[in-house]
Amino acid sequence: MKAPFSPYLAGIAPCMKQLVNDLGRDYDYVSVLSTDSVGFTVVISQHNKAVSNSNMTTERGNVVRVRRNGLYSEYAFNQVQPDQADRMADQIRRALEAQMALLEQTGSGVYSTGPVQDDPITLFVEKETGTLPEKADIQGLIDLLTRVSDQGMQADPGMLECSVNARSTHISKMFLTANRDMRQSYVYSEASIMNAAANQDGENRMVYEGISACAGPEIFEGLLDKGLEINEKTRKVMEAGHVVPGEYDIITDPGISGLIAHEAFGHGVEMDMFVKNRALGKDYIGKRVGSDLVTMHEGALCADSVTAFAFDDEGTLAGDVTEIDHGILKTGICDALSAVRLGIRPTGNGKRENFAHKAYTRMTNTVFDSGEDSLEDMIASIDYGYLLEGTESGMEDPKHWGIQCIMARGYEIEHGKLTGKVVAPVIMTGYVPDLLGSISMASRDRRVDGNGACGKGYKEWVKVADGGPYLKMKARLG
Repeated sequence: MKAPFSPYLAGIAPCMKQLVNDLGRDYDYVSVLSTDSVGFTVVISQHNKAVSNSNMTTERGNVVRVRRNGLYSEYAFNQVQPDQADRMADQIRRALEAQMALLEQTGSGVYSTGPVQDDPITLFVEKETGTLPEKADIQGLIDLLTRVSDQGMQADPGMLECSVNARSTHISKMFLTANRDMRQSYVYSEASIMNAAANQDGENRMVYEGISACAGPEIFEGLLDKGLEINEKTRKVMEAGHVVPGEYDIITDPGISGLIAHEAFGHGVEMDMFVKNRALGKDYIGKRVGSDLVTMHEGALCADSVTAFAFDDEGTLAGDVTEIDHGILKTGICDALSAVRLGIRPTGNGKRENFAHKAYTRMTNTVFDSGEDSLEDMIASIDYGYLLEGTESGMEDPKHWGIQCIMARGYEIEHGKLTGKVVAPVIMTGYVPDLLGSISMASRDRRVDGNGACGKGYKEWVKVADGGPYLKMKARLG
């Protein structure tokens, strides 16, 4: 079935169009982004049960963006009176004028920004889905997650907790200007299982696995099988030792490859940082930053994942940007205003945490291209090293290209074979061009994961997805 576009947004569309036209008499650019996204969150553990009809991406509201004399201003609101568009326009106009008056009174400097693109676009997208979140069997889901949690407690005698959560959101967004009428509706879902246990030495060990898709709650039917898989990994991690710090040949699984893509050249080529001279990537456009095996794409069209939208929060059509082509850094990604300031076209990466937050350049799908090698051949090529698996966290310094990734576990490889020994957790650090420059093999398969979210600094959380194939490289582990 198709995810139906919000009747609420369809109902307020005439009012929002009138609002755009009215404000257009005073400003040379006016846009309205209206959102109506519904969903749920279910969290089940041995010590807690929580059910909510909200999550990170549920929202209902609107944001107006206007431009005059090179200055852009915004006004967010969530109360709409469809029969009083004139009154709403006056209220918004007064608020915007007060903003501009305050700038004049304080003597604040204004960065003059040219007009954003507003060529005519009419778009209506309802993506396919299996089940709608608003029609989900919540009690049935509670029962399923409870079974998964109970099953997880059997993984090891040291089990402390098995927490399972499931989230699903039906997103509807409408973007209107004098020339654009863009509407989209899609559903994404995600779930995760987290096992926590204490080994014989009293060390707490965590094992985490997730599933996600641009699909409805029907994907949760696979959680019992996923639970059995994570239980087996938990048993191995409970016997894990610690890696001896040093440089090793490593193989990253698709999840870790995605983490590296996200941290190494995700934030590093967000071009709003180019405007502020806060990213080293600005000086490396056209230069080598990785081996010939490194090709990386970014965009909502790169994969059918949780961020596979049709247009971003600034009304720019979704894209597929080749950021790195056979080791050469080609370009970055940008929101609409950064694009104007840099003299380039926006890439469809202007995203807001919600309607009341500012739009920033943000990642969508960040993915390494596949290669021609097999995992078996990659393992056989290593005299001593590790196969790394299980994303925990990562961070990057875009100004100096340092990277740190924390992986849940590493499987020892000796003389081209897995020994069965496991180390956990594993911390990888390095300099991005050195790390990507050492990539010597890439598998034919590829996976994209969309669990979790990404923050800009310490705030501004949005959904992202990343992935790639298995990759062989050299890295410092500890």
